Amino acid sequence: MVTENTNRGVFSLNGVTGMLIATVLLLGILVVLTVLGIGAQQASATKYYNPAPIVDVNNLKMKNADNANFAFQDAK
Repeated sequence: MVTENTNRGVFSLNGVTGMLIATVLLLGILVVLTVLGIGAQQASATKYYNPAPIVDVNNLKMKNADNANFAFQDAK
């Protein structure tokens, strides 16, 4: 005896409804990442790094806390 599946659930999104939700979700992620990327580009275009601390890279040691003084630093 075969019975019909009459279980209906809120989370069973099949067909067009599931496709539309997935499309809206992906477009939302695309918009958020695009806005964050444009913001990062604008921040680096207006506040670029200051090359002044990079004076002599020959004195750098492999593991030294003072190496942060010679790294690329944001211009104030």
